[in-house]
Amino acid sequence: MNEDQREDGGGAGTLVVRLGYRGAGFAGFARQPSERTVEGELCRALETTLRREVELTCAGRTDAGVNALSQYVSLPVTAEELELDGVRLLRSLVALTPDDVSIRGLYRADAGFSARFDATSRRYRYRISSGEARPVLAWDHAWWYRGQLDVDAMGEAATCLVGEHDFKSFCKAVSAVDKPTCRFVSLLEVTRVEEAGEKLVAVDVCGNAFLHNMVRTIVGTLVEVGRGHRRPSWVADVLAASPYKLLGPHCGVLAADPAILAQIHPDKLAPSPDRIPERFELGTLPYELLAGTSAAIRFASATMSSRGW
Repeated sequence: MNEDQREDGGGAGTLVVRLGYRGAGFAGFARQPSERTVEGELCRALETTLRREVELTCAGRTDAGVNALSQYVSLPVTAEELELDGVRLLRSLVALTPDDVSIRGLYRADAGFSARFDATSRRYRYRISSGEARPVLAWDHAWWYRGQLDVDAMGEAATCLVGEHDFKSFCKAVSAVDKPTCRFVSLLEVTRVEEAGEKLVAVDVCGNAFLHNMVRTIVGTLVEVGRGHRRPSWVADVLAASPYKLLGPHCGVLAADPAILAQIHPDKLAPSPDRIPERFELGTLPYELLAGTSAAIRFASATMSSRGW
């Protein structure tokens, strides 16, 4: 380790790189063995320029195929490296990176600065091309959905996801094991936009941080509403994942004229059937009642058998 660097991995200061990239040719941002990644290409350019190994910290790891306009990456540097001519360093990195990576700016920051932990927000836009016509210019950065989407319904459904929530239902299960899953979403909008003459549906989401595949899962959930397969209020049930049904007893009574009940169709989740009275089970089935009843039957059966009844 260079004498100018602290033992905690820091240095005299921090170099911050702002870059963009087209994600189609990468297996994601994070460096992976035998895979072409954004971090791998950037590390190669920095190590060639600085003539040493580097460890990078990014504001947010993007998955395969995801584009970025302003990804921020930080790395600790020595006092000597901190004084390098910024223009020459920028030109060097531009020359050493491939055509699908754009070095958009270099900045100096205090020692200990982290592009990941000092970031206050992250913003993503997910583009959807809806209709029978195949997108042209948006082909490599938009999801082509061959049908029509109800953008107003998607926007209505999105409102329940704004704020601080437990988004465990919107990420890969394996990535949430023993990890905090609460995140704050400050903005979630679904709008119609036109880019380069093509009409698209844009889903813009901004938050303090995101879980693995969280943005994609949110978009996929909203599209189910836009397709008309689900009602907007269904998204709130997905977010809650009905944990109250597993963590505590509940009971309700609804009394009304059968003719009136037959005309009421509340929002709900399958597989709860639509017949009365199951129609008024708002969400998934009462699993705690099912589990409790099954356990009670097994207990009673075992007790009776042990006593010879």
